Amino acid sequence: MADPFASVPGAVVDDAGLQHVGSPLIEQRRLAAGAALAPRADRAVIAVPGEDRLSWLDSLSSQALTRLTPGIGTELLILDPHGHVEHAASVVDDGETAWLIADRADVAGLYDWLRKMRFRLRVDPRIADDEYAVIGGTAAALERISPATPAGVPLVWRDPWPAVTPGGHAYAPVDPHPGADRDWAEAIVTRGEEQRIADAAARGELELAGLVATEALRVAAWRPRWTTDVDERALPHELDWLRTAVHLDKGCYRGQETIAKVHNLGHPPRRLVALQLDGSGSVLPEHGAAVRLGADAVGIVTSAALHYEEGPIALAVVRRTTPVDAALTVDTADGPVAAAQEVVVPPDAGATANVPRITRLSRRAAAQ
Repeated sequence: MADPFASVPGAVVDDAGLQHVGSPLIEQRRLAAGAALAPRADRAVIAVPGEDRLSWLDSLSSQALTRLTPGIGTELLILDPHGHVEHAASVVDDGETAWLIADRADVAGLYDWLRKMRFRLRVDPRIADDEYAVIGGTAAALERISPATPAGVPLVWRDPWPAVTPGGHAYAPVDPHPGADRDWAEAIVTRGEEQRIADAAARGELELAGLVATEALRVAAWRPRWTTDVDERALPHELDWLRTAVHLDKGCYRGQETIAKVHNLGHPPRRLVALQLDGSGSVLPEHGAAVRLGADAVGIVTSAALHYEEGPIALAVVRRTTPVDAALTVDTADGPVAAAQEVVVPPDAGATANVPRITRLSRRAAAQ
């Protein structure tokens, strides 16, 4: 399928979608201000109609969804039996269908797993890529377009990050959180509306921002994402994802035992950090680049971006025991780059349960 935004003057488009329209830093500023829209070809839609859809998704995922109000957005994680993140999706329901927006690279795997888990329930998930596209921006920016309304409810998902949603828990110790002013939403639009937006942008009637801009704003807000920040070992705790994607008080689901055990009794083995990179060079670290303490690799970069205010920044996952005041470096194609660390998930995250210590019984005193 040809990208409709390729005809916009200055557009740079690749297999992932519209990367930028000539000025990524300016696009970030305009996107944050609500003046630009961001086509999200890197995101795709799964529709889940059926009477049992919410209770079914609730039983499979980390999120409490049974009483989800139409038009109110949330997000869910699908975990493996050991609590590792397998899939992630944004969710909005319209009263008849639950609409999942997932990273495109995750859609096929998520869809296949959902189909296998239907059993005899009244649900019928489908990939809706031929019907719908995703457009991102601030809530005000999305008022300029027409979201799909198949059941009368506009399909707009408003990102709850970094608020702590019901049943969630925050680990990041900073206040205010760097994402506190983040205003982000994603609209599901018909392919016809997507083409109308592209045509209007080509005529200069609408401003666009590319994926380079959306990623930079996400990284600056410490917002985790499946495509970049999740690997086969990732636990939600490590990424501060209990804030918005996990309900700690809901019923049983796969991986719940690990979620509860790490949160209440243990500590996640790794932790997310934000890195301010030395800006004297122009090369950003690659995904998976080593983060080092001296010569020792203590973690990997998961996301990196050039921010319009903060300069070169990154998110990384490091060993829990890495000192919070350690001077770190990051490997790049031009050699190591100094990286100042800011704590997102502290080393003492978890162990929240107040478990009383039972006095050990001493041996009975010897008979006199």
